[in-house]
Amino acid sequence: MKSIPVLTAMAALAAGLALVPQDAAAQQTIKLDGSSTVFPISEAVAEEFQIARRGKVRVTVGISGTGGGFKKLCRGEIDIADASRPISKSEMEACARAGIQYIELPVAYDALTVAVNPKNTWVDTLTVAELKKMWEPAAQGAIRTWKQVNPQWPAQPLALFGPGADSGTFDYFTEAIVGKAKSSRGDFTASEDDNVLVQGVESDVNALAYFGYAYYAPNAAKMKAVKIVNSKGQAIAPSPRGVLDGSYEPLSRPIFIYVNKASAQRAEVKAFVEFYLSQGAPLVEEVKYVPLAKGAYEKALANFRAGKAGTAFGGRNEVGLTVEELLAREANF
Repeated sequence: MKSIPVLTAMAALAAGLALVPQDAAAQQTIKLDGSSTVFPISEAVAEEFQIARRGKVRVTVGISGTGGGFKKLCRGEIDIADASRPISKSEMEACARAGIQYIELPVAYDALTVAVNPKNTWVDTLTVAELKKMWEPAAQGAIRTWKQVNPQWPAQPLALFGPGADSGTFDYFTEAIVGKAKSSRGDFTASEDDNVLVQGVESDVNALAYFGYAYYAPNAAKMKAVKIVNSKGQAIAPSPRGVLDGSYEPLSRPIFIYVNKASAQRAEVKAFVEFYLSQGAPLVEEVKYVPLAKGAYEKALANFRAGKAGTAFGGRNEVGLTVEELLAREANF
């Protein structure tokens, strides 16, 4: 497989453009949209699937954010929603009102990464309390410099970059750090396109941003990942190892795809999802996320083939869920 251009195709694909030439009117089309975090995986899988199908199936991948993807799923506009958090109660209700059933499938684990500019010499480690002081609603208009967060840091302006309100990453980060999903200051540079956040960190010595690990890893030479102090007092850098051993918390999280159950009856969608779950693990690793265990993908595939609709989370986004806990949750769902 050729290398995956994690960031370069963002602009074109944000509008749901195809990953292959659109010269075959008879092509079957599969529509995905949602999380920019899950996007690199779905892009890679879509590319390989289309090659395997010799252009007979066209797969479009959009990036409207997790919330945007669920809105489209519940309106019946797409076949699959990429999601960096579980479906919420209000989204479950919206799908129910529209008569849309969905199949929840975990596909990988992410180390949500906090990054600063490489010329930042004063921050290597952050506590949850320091991050909360930066990002909580009370910080708006009040916490404007690094020194206000920690008196040992310089009195330079604090330039914050983060996902927009439709992002599952925004929901997860605010719940993990502030204590309530969507509870955040509003005076920061927001974008559903993680490439914008990456560029913000690269261009401003005072910048801090958070996004999925797949957006940090290819740009590690241009930014610095900050170690996060976990509940045991250990300062842990984001990494696949930290995800697997549970030490990188509370910012490790499972990521998902949600398949419209009606769409799953179509042969091309069924084939694509089965390809995703059976062939996707090496692609997950290639784009720098953490693959699930083989047994987890097998269980997800069995749930998909059985048409097991619904969610194992009951509309709640649980912070700090370990790999083992996710597998137990899905197994008992």
